[in-house]
Amino acid sequence: MPKASEDKPSVSVVVPVLDGRALLAQTLPALLRALDGQSYELIVVDDGSRDESAIYAASLGARVLETGRRGSGPAYARNLGVSSARSELILFVDADVAVHEDVIPQVLKAFETAEVVAVFGAYDDAPPDQSFSSQYMNLRHHHVHQSETNQAQTFWTGLGAVRRRAFCAAGGFDSDRYPVPSIEDIDLGRRLRKAGGQILRWPGIKGTHLKAWSVGEVIRTDVMRRALPWARLMQRYPGAFTDLNVGPGERFKAILAGVLALSLAFALFRPAFLFLTVLLFGFALLVNADLFRLFRERNGLGFAVRALLYHQVYYLYSASVFVFAAVEGQWLRPARRPSPSADI
Repeated sequence: MPKASEDKPSVSVVVPVLDGRALLAQTLPALLRALDGQSYELIVVDDGSRDESAIYAASLGARVLETGRRGSGPAYARNLGVSSARSELILFVDADVAVHEDVIPQVLKAFETAEVVAVFGAYDDAPPDQSFSSQYMNLRHHHVHQSETNQAQTFWTGLGAVRRRAFCAAGGFDSDRYPVPSIEDIDLGRRLRKAGGQILRWPGIKGTHLKAWSVGEVIRTDVMRRALPWARLMQRYPGAFTDLNVGPGERFKAILAGVLALSLAFALFRPAFLFLTVLLFGFALLVNADLFRLFRERNGLGFAVRALLYHQVYYLYSASVFVFAAVEGQWLRPARRPSPSADI
């Protein structure tokens, strides 16, 4: 087993956990293998677990911190971890992500340029849970994060690193606004960029996501933990986000999904519209060809068709949330602009 550095480490790894003993048994050994030969410290922040998460992490040599109360949230836990970290480079890893063995060299390579203040990677394309919802959710995430860019507008804490100085200057994660897992990383990314930092999306930084998703969890996470708070953030800061899930291409696909749904509704009353529905689905397949190909290569044609159909539903409910947030921002809330002193 590798040993943590007694001197100032080259990287501090922060892992928040809540009742994750079974997951840590798979992810911490993978992390320690990746850290072998590196100068590091491993900090596990326990958020009031009722299992033996803290005991197990300590048995592997991690420095364990306690949030002091159950359910403080991963944003608070990560802030606590950074506050005691000794390295200038902080690597965040979720408790349910088993990193690939080359993750540290990949992270260090990404930070070779001084202007880079943060980098993040992606889930790999081999999620172990075989349920439809787990395969769909993890493969969708893998696909979205695959394009490399030095102009990323967000940050991701599932497997992402940040310079400690930039993190602290930006105010860290807003644990008051985001007390549960949400878009605290996206909000931090916005503030890092506003301060002039460069964020890289680096597909070579990979990990296997062990989470088993149910359909209800997929929808609840997409709507309540991602789309709605993200849409509200976009209302507060117009023009701040134009890539990943909210880029022009994704917006077009969402409109196409809406037209496809309308044509299907008409086809229920006028069968002649069924031809238009089939035509539009073919167009949806064309504009989502790369994602469809990934679905098919990993799980076969049947899964790919079902996943692409569900992907249209995803566009529908996500777009509906963004429309709601726009209406809410215009008519249901008093007009206000964020002040420079209230930027977190």
